[in-house]
Amino acid sequence: MQSDGDGDVFELYDLKVEVVSPAGATIYCGARPGDSFEMRGEMLHFPDGQGFSIYSLAALLPLLPAKQRPTHRNDWMSTDAEVACPDPNCPTRFRITRLGLRRFRHADTTAVPLSDAKDA
Repeated sequence: MQSDGDGDVFELYDLKVEVVSPAGATIYCGARPGDSFEMRGEMLHFPDGQGFSIYSLAALLPLLPAKQRPTHRNDWMSTDAEVACPDPNCPTRFRITRLGLRRFRHADTTAVPLSDAKDA
């Protein structure tokens, strides 16, 4: 099915994930305060020369698609922004910040056509 103008448009937030930690704390996950990456659409973008622990990513990945979507202002996903490091001995947190909204077209993101049904 072809796009009908803006009928297949949806928006997702770009996200920034940044490492925050108490000053002078011993960090065990390999992160450094200020390390970050951005998520634009489905793509993760890391600054040159910067890595990120796969265990930290594993803790974050389930939350990122939910944080990308507009939510009700009373929803905890709208207000809670920090995720604890999965290492229980590591004091770091990962702050997820919503950046600007990015527009996407359904037809550009999947081969599955839009249904005419309201609750498909």
